[in-house]
Amino acid sequence: MKFLVVGAGGTGGCIGGYLAKLGEDVTFIARGRHLAAMRENGLRVRSARIGDFQVKPVKACTMAEYNEVPDVVFICVKYYSLAEAVDFLKPIVGKDTIVIPILNVYGTGEKIQPELECTVTDGCVYIFSMIEEPGIIHQPTPIFRMFFGLREPAEAAGDVEAGEDSGKSDKAAGQLEERLQAIEQTLNKAGIEAHLTREIRRDALQKFSFVSPMGAAGLYYDGVAADFMEDGEKRQMFFNLVHEVEAVGQAMGITFDVDLAENAGNILDGLTPDATTSMQRDVAAGGRSEVDGLVHEMVRLGEAYHVDVPNYRRISEWVKEKGIE
Repeated sequence: MKFLVVGAGGTGGCIGGYLAKLGEDVTFIARGRHLAAMRENGLRVRSARIGDFQVKPVKACTMAEYNEVPDVVFICVKYYSLAEAVDFLKPIVGKDTIVIPILNVYGTGEKIQPELECTVTDGCVYIFSMIEEPGIIHQPTPIFRMFFGLREPAEAAGDVEAGEDSGKSDKAAGQLEERLQAIEQTLNKAGIEAHLTREIRRDALQKFSFVSPMGAAGLYYDGVAADFMEDGEKRQMFFNLVHEVEAVGQAMGITFDVDLAENAGNILDGLTPDATTSMQRDVAAGGRSEVDGLVHEMVRLGEAYHVDVPNYRRISEWVKEKGIE
């Protein structure tokens, strides 16, 4: 398969790096000094999961330079760059291309599916990684789990034209399922714990129930992971936010098979004490952040499903007062 990774940061760099190490055909879309370093020295990944490795030479280019038709696309950009990524993909994907968004914000696949004439799944990943310096990705903890899948079983039929018989539809569904299974198998072979799930709405919101509260509370208190590991106001705020995500999910008709608070606590305990979120780092650097998707979106979802989310509203109002974007 021909893989395209849009965004070669901590997440995209690890996904593509692991696949390239396996020998798969991987192209990274990158920019600036990171792209220049990859072209000159290859991509180096410092991995606590499979050990340090280097991919050299590495296929890396800008959006304007890419001229192939990918079989599989991983979108690993920040939420505020999603529209740019989708515009880039529109003319290059084929009807059999499978796009897997791996973003922090819930529901991105559903939002972009109408814009792309190919299958767009939803997806999420559990990983702690970042660009250490141009051309070098650091993954200091071994956790690396990916979930992806179709939102509804009917989507497996693909774009079946009116008048086509059910046999043709079933065949299209079977072929798509085979391609999805092949992606899952390749990812696992590369060293990523990948799961093709039939409950991606549940699994993605479960991941969001950690990422969003951690990002929101981390930004609000300007705290590191250790601040939320100890009993007190900061830890309580974190778990209040988790419960609000859970309440909204239940109103959406999603049934969780784990205790979200316990799950979020276990993930928190697995972080390094000095860990911060990417949203905190973006805001500290004075750039754009994912605050709209990680904070304001929860307020909008609460309103849409008639669920009170007072702690998210509190942080959302604080963010607006601070002028954080």
